[in-house]
Amino acid sequence: MTIQRFDTGPRMSQVVVHGNTVYLAGVVASNAAGESVTKQTQDVLATIDSHLKKAGTDKSKLLSATIYITDMNTFAEMNAVWDGWVSAGNTPARATVEARLASPKYNVEIMVVAAR
Repeated sequence: MTIQRFDTGPRMSQVVVHGNTVYLAGVVASNAAGESVTKQTQDVLATIDSHLKKAGTDKSKLLSATIYITDMNTFAEMNAVWDGWVSAGNTPARATVEARLASPKYNVEIMVVAAR
């Protein structure tokens, strides 16, 4: 089976497609780093939309999501954005974890797997 990789660097690829499954690396708010959890979540989800489109799919085909946030006190703030974005009736299996991220300017990181 063919493997496609998009936005590949020396350490990782942002998107990997194997068969009809699309794997995204963890996405952080590159355009909203240092801003509120709301703005960072919006930025992350817009990037996810873009990556999924590149791979020939969309958020209605999400299978799973892992969300990392730096402070569980911002869980409701992140969820408010997520709930407005996720495809109704097509919600993925999901976990949310409190974690320290790669840089203090990031408060949200989301990793998803989707079908094509």
